[in-house]
Amino acid sequence: MIQALLLAPLDYVGRHATKFLFGGVLVGLAVPPLAALLRPGLVVFLLLPLTMALMRLDWSAFHAYARRPLLVLPMVIFLLLACPLAVFAVLEPLGLPRPLMEAIVLMAAAPPITGTVAISLILGLDAALAVIVMVIATALVPFTLPPLALMLLDIEIQMSLLEFMGRLALMVGVAFGGALLVRWRVKPEWLRANSRLIDGCSVVALVLFAIAIMDGVATKLMAQPGYVILATASAFIANLLLQALGYMVGRHIFRLGQAAALTLGILTGNCNMGLVMVSLADRAVFDMVVFFAMGQLPMYMLPGLLQPVYRKLAIRPVRR
Repeated sequence: MIQALLLAPLDYVGRHATKFLFGGVLVGLAVPPLAALLRPGLVVFLLLPLTMALMRLDWSAFHAYARRPLLVLPMVIFLLLACPLAVFAVLEPLGLPRPLMEAIVLMAAAPPITGTVAISLILGLDAALAVIVMVIATALVPFTLPPLALMLLDIEIQMSLLEFMGRLALMVGVAFGGALLVRWRVKPEWLRANSRLIDGCSVVALVLFAIAIMDGVATKLMAQPGYVILATASAFIANLLLQALGYMVGRHIFRLGQAAALTLGILTGNCNMGLVMVSLADRAVFDMVVFFAMGQLPMYMLPGLLQPVYRKLAIRPVRR
């Protein structure tokens, strides 16, 4: 009975995920006290969707690509190493505010968001590729991002390399461990039967994260509207350019088909900045946090806005 009462609203939330996520960001900006109230739950709101996504993954999707490690591993290296190095090389001479430049580089060094799997399914792209690349990149990021941050940015966060790696590894480990524990204790049939309930809960957690991450941003907007606008514009531009880079690399370097190349673009542009921000905790400069917050907007808006473009490109034959 209780499950039935919960299923209808959670199913509705899941079916309108993009609208609710975008709405969450706006609510966080419009109601600062609510954002401040939810701020202590940031870690939980971040890890719950990640755990649920890993818990719900169809691990059989790995098989086709698991037999091609020489294709998958270079993609992960491209995402976690080549992208942040390229972004740093482009941004260094531009003279952007230092915290903003650092935040964009950290964004490029982060793994794809778990939502890229759902986005790939919705857009008719290669969801199996999204699954395996997202999972491997998320598992490896504790070993790649902290050294890159230290080498490229020398970020002043009064945090040792080992502490940064430890925090990131702990959160990723908790998500993977929780997902494995659930899959060990719960029958696959139950997970399949309650998929809509789980997806709805995941969206609710993401909405709460979107609200909580806006804590302090409204005040910053009033005090320094120019910087917030610059951070928002930079987030959209960086997302789109990284998507384009991922697509071009997929087509011309990895020789992927249209759908797979577009999937690599989605993976490249939609980065899990929340994971980085929560790992930094209170050590990050607030101007960086503002970018991480406003960077949620393109991730929530662009898939819906560009859906016709993705679908048209996915089926268009490419001349060689």
